Amino acid sequence: MAVRKRIGRRVVLTLAITLYKIIAKLLFSSCRIETAGMDILEDLKRRKQPYIAAFWHHGIFYIRELGRDLPLTAMVSASEDGEYIARLLESSGFETVRGSSNRGGIAALKSLIAAVRERGRIAAIVADGSQGPPLTAQAGAVLLAGKTGAPIVPLGWGANRYIAFRSWDRTVLPKPFSRIAVKVGEPLTVPAGLKAAGIEEYRLKLEKNLKENYREVWGRFGIKSH
Repeated sequence: MAVRKRIGRRVVLTLAITLYKIIAKLLFSSCRIETAGMDILEDLKRRKQPYIAAFWHHGIFYIRELGRDLPLTAMVSASEDGEYIARLLESSGFETVRGSSNRGGIAALKSLIAAVRERGRIAAIVADGSQGPPLTAQAGAVLLAGKTGAPIVPLGWGANRYIAFRSWDRTVLPKPFSRIAVKVGEPLTVPAGLKAAGIEEYRLKLEKNLKENYREVWGRFGIKSH
């Protein structure tokens, strides 16, 4: 019975992911994208500088589109809900490590450190974690930056027409033929060997940068909060 249940779940996951990828391709290709700060990513690419892409949880769907051609390794929650995101990212060519503040977080962080420092991968981290609170940065990206020397690059996007799901973070999906605004923020370099007070200082800096991005991208469409 347990084996049959696992097989059934895999089939459902595969079908859901396949369907989403078809819909996403049609959806995002219909949208008009407006970008700011993409030269920052181009400069990092030119210098072969690995970095840490940090973004809010509500924006994960378009971040997948934005990072499709990049050598990304993403930290994904070890929960059952995270399984869908992990499978979706892996089927799109991303690497994933599984972990969160409540489960497997230290092991996942070590795997990300190795991916960035030893293989030059770009790390993708949800700044407010898998459970929130929303728009409140956790320390994971700061710890990773301090251990690897890779700068943190804050990413944000908003849309003029969108659906916000009834989740803790109000996950956003743009509607067809929407305008999408993307902002790449200035890289934040974290010194090595920070103690607790220093980690908190840079966590607050990251949170401030991400919130500024948030206000800018949604503000382009006269929206204060999604």
